[in-house]
Amino acid sequence: MRIVYLLLTHLLAPIVIAIEGWRELRDRDQRGRLKQRLGFVLPQPRPGCLWIHAVSVGEVQAAAALVRELRRCVPGIELVLTTVTATGAERARAIFGTELRHCYLPYDLPGPVRRFLGRIRPRAVIVLETEIWPTLYREIGRRGIPLVMASARISERSANRYRRVASLVRNALSGDVSIGAQSPADAARFKALGAPADRLRVTGSVKFDLEIPAPVVAAGRELRSVCAAGRPVWIAGSTHEGEEAAALAAHAAVRSRYPSALLLLVPRHPQRFEAVRALLDKGGRSYARRSAGVLPAAGDEVFLVDTIGELQMFYAAADAAFVGGSLVPVGGHSLLEPAVLGLPVISGPWTQNAPEVAELLARAGALAIVRDGEELARRVVECLDDPAHARADGAKGREAVAENRGAVQRVVAMVLPLLRASASAAAAEPGSSGSH
Repeated sequence: MRIVYLLLTHLLAPIVIAIEGWRELRDRDQRGRLKQRLGFVLPQPRPGCLWIHAVSVGEVQAAAALVRELRRCVPGIELVLTTVTATGAERARAIFGTELRHCYLPYDLPGPVRRFLGRIRPRAVIVLETEIWPTLYREIGRRGIPLVMASARISERSANRYRRVASLVRNALSGDVSIGAQSPADAARFKALGAPADRLRVTGSVKFDLEIPAPVVAAGRELRSVCAAGRPVWIAGSTHEGEEAAALAAHAAVRSRYPSALLLLVPRHPQRFEAVRALLDKGGRSYARRSAGVLPAAGDEVFLVDTIGELQMFYAAADAAFVGGSLVPVGGHSLLEPAVLGLPVISGPWTQNAPEVAELLARAGALAIVRDGEELARRVVECLDDPAHARADGAKGREAVAENRGAVQRVVAMVLPLLRASASAAAAEPGSSGSH
């Protein structure tokens, strides 16, 4: 099975590399990404860093609390964060700045993987959520580097797909791999796929340890007071194609009842900003654009947030939140960000990216599921009609999230012994000074 996997990845590699190269030519912000994905990253000045992999925006956001706890428990440790997506990289820069080093994950090919590991030289690896890369995991195991799959989850559907390549997955998990599963059901699925039972434990999801910085919240509330004081405000965050039209239709219905209502419209991907702007122009909407540096005027219906990394701030400026990727079959985005802020949360039916979060909030009475723009409008109007009830729903969500915190500490408790063991092994090597 490994030979088949290597053959397929090598056959697909030229296509993937060509697409990546084309993206770099079209978007200067993507420059250098292809080189890094081929493993050509700058070498770490000294060995012994802790490498954290977070595929995209949601995982990067979740990594923030983990990084803080690691800094507290292991002062001075060097951290390297990798992502796959450009939006994840942008979010990493916004959250961490120069606090840690960011680069892109190498392609799962022997050459890029060896180059990357030879230059990063990590002491241990943490992979957030479920990212199983057979070639990468094999090489990490061959080098004797401990790996922790943190906040790991696997749906029944994904488990069925992995069973078709069971030997490949089993080999990937057979090295020094520990798994902190999100739930007992996730742990059972990993065990069925061949993960050693003695390296499996249930830690919960580190996403529940999300904390939105006080300055971000204050900035959102200040923005609200400056440009929308006295106006009802709701937000459609992380929207995809098709959802902006639904949100705008819903907003027209909301404004028929609340003529001064303002919609904060936040498309998920930067490459769609212009398309959403064209949609607003076509519909004759009065709007302001965040990228233009102009706040919405009293007559503006919509504030188009065509910038990256400010979603949390805009959530803090709203009375109710619709989370995108859920009215279309994408799987939904983070419901936790508005929930942590105590907002009543609205989602479409597609929540398979984090079903346990959706279930928790729905069970708490903090999440409303809608199926189209009409139902979305109805729910927003309900929140605006009865703000006290809406705040009570939001408080239920915030409390539900608080009750599920603690995964970060449990993951760090898994990582610390591995760091100590690797440090002791390095100190015992001939010629080692015992320090990093």
